[in-house]
Amino acid sequence: MFGTARHAYAHGVSMSYQTTEVIEIQGKYDSGEPMADAQVAVYAPDDPSTPWLTGTADDQGVFMFKPDLSQPGNWEVQFRLAGHGDIMTIPVDAESNPVGTRGSTGGLNSVQKLIVFGAMTWGFVGTALYFSGRKQRMQKSADSGLQSTPSQF
Repeated sequence: MFGTARHAYAHGVSMSYQTTEVIEIQGKYDSGEPMADAQVAVYAPDDPSTPWLTGTADDQGVFMFKPDLSQPGNWEVQFRLAGHGDIMTIPVDAESNPVGTRGSTGGLNSVQKLIVFGAMTWGFVGTALYFSGRKQRMQKSADSGLQSTPSQF
C-alpha cells in the first residue's frame, strides 16, 4: 500500500536575456479584425525590390523584426492576406532604433464611409432623374409635333 518515495528528476534549465530594439507591427482590416497569419515581407533601404526578411504574422496580426542598424533609412514592411494588403515605411536611424511610431491609413472610418455612400446615392439618384426628365421632355415634344400636323385624309 505504501511504497518508497521516488526521487523526482528534472532537466536542467538555463536562461538568458538580451535587450534589443525590435519593431513590432500589427496588421488589421478596416473592421479592426487582426490580419492573422498574414504573409509579411520586410525590405531594407539598400534593396527595396528584394525582401530582406519574410515571415508570417501571429494570430493577432503581429509581426516583429530587428532591423540591421548598419542599413539606416526607410525600411518597408508589407502585409498581404487573401488579396488584401498594405505597405508601411519605417524610418530607422543609424544610431539606435526606429524613429517614432506611426500607423498607416489603410481605409476609411465609419463617418467617411457614410459620406461616400451618401454622395454616391445622391449621384445615382440625380443621374436617374436627369435622364428620366430628359426622356419625358423628348416624348412631349415628339407628341406635340405629331398632334400639330393636320391629317391629309
